[in-house]
This record gives sequence, C-alpha cells and structure tokens, in this order.
Amino acid sequence: MEYITINNQKYLVMKNEKNAIDQEILKDKITDYFKNYDYIVGDWAYGKLRLKGFNSKTNKNFKTINDIDKVDEYLKNYCAYQCSYFILAKEK
Repeated sequence: MEYITINNQKYLVMKNEKNAIDQEILKDKITDYFKNYDYIVGDWAYGKLRLKGFNSKTNKNFKTINDIDKVDEYLKNYCAYQCSYFILAKEK
C-alpha cells in the first residue's frame, strides 16, 4: 500500500492510473473544500488536473452524486477516454 501526505493530510493511494499523481500540483489544488470528502478522484484532461470529492454511505455529508460506489460510472461518463487518473482515500 502506498500513502502520500498532502497539506498535512495522509491519503491511501487506491489507484494511480498512468502515474497520474503529481504531488506538487496536488498541494495547491486540494483545499479546505475537500476536507469533508472521504475520497478524492483526480483526472487529467487537456493538460489540467480536475478533482472531485466522493463519500462513503456512512459519511454524514453523503449525497448520491458523490457516492464512491459509483466512481467507475463517473470515470466512464465524465472523464476523457483512457485518461490518467487517481483515487485517494483520506486516512482518519
């Protein structure tokens, strides 16, 4: 298992497709906005990193649109075909 620390938060790297993680860019992109999410999914499109937060059903902030169980559907429908992407799980 691989872990990374960004802005004093430890994350488990669940997936790093095509070596998508760039920690230097992540430290500027992962802001307080993401603190209530259990997972962060990042994908690269047109040279830019896009991030989206996801939660497990046990999170008090859970909404269907951010259900981690639907991450594959998100990657298929909203990300560029065969893009580089990663999935990080927040360590509590």
